[in-house]
Amino acid sequence: MDDLKAKYLTQIADAGDEAALEAIRLAAVGKKGEVSLKMRELGKMSPEERQVAGPALNALKDEINSALSAKKSALADKALDERLRSEWLDVTLPSRPARHGTLHPVNQVTEEVTAIFAEMGFSVAEGPRVETDWHNFDALNIPGHHPARAEMDTFYMHRAPGDTRPAHVLRTHTSPVQIRSMEAQGAPLRIICPGGVYRASRGWRSTPISPWPTSSGCWKSS
Repeated sequence: MDDLKAKYLTQIADAGDEAALEAIRLAAVGKKGEVSLKMRELGKMSPEERQVAGPALNALKDEINSALSAKKSALADKALDERLRSEWLDVTLPSRPARHGTLHPVNQVTEEVTAIFAEMGFSVAEGPRVETDWHNFDALNIPGHHPARAEMDTFYMHRAPGDTRPAHVLRTHTSPVQIRSMEAQGAPLRIICPGGVYRASRGWRSTPISPWPTSSGCWKSS
């Protein structure tokens, strides 16, 4: 056992890379390694011999495994040091330019139109997209029998049975913003009311009606 210990500890210390170290591990403590074969011989020994040889073989196996682990760590540290010496990165170089998105064409046009009217003295007015039936239709003199108020063109908000609150809709135009602005500020006023509106989308095919926001705007000088 002393000869095996000296033999493999020397080989482990002289190993130059992980491949050589793995070959030493297989030769020493692998399934067919010398130490493993010695441990298989324990069954042929007398109980007295096993009491002496068993602990000694286990201690030898543990010592070889510890030496293998330490050498593997040393080889990894050496490889890292060599890599750090050979590879370098100039951290003062500028980073790669990041790609930035752009505004949607509708938003671009809206901003340009808003800027044009701002130069003419108009201000931007905004209002809710969920609007009362009164602001969306009645205040604009759209009568109750008008086709625009039909459910096939307008999206009405759901109300529970017995709910007596005024009906609400997804606004079909931005004209309700004019009503709210005149209620708050009176007249005369110079405003533009760009914003999203909702109308039933129907094509030539038989497709379900669904709310799609579209762009709308009104420019009023009242």
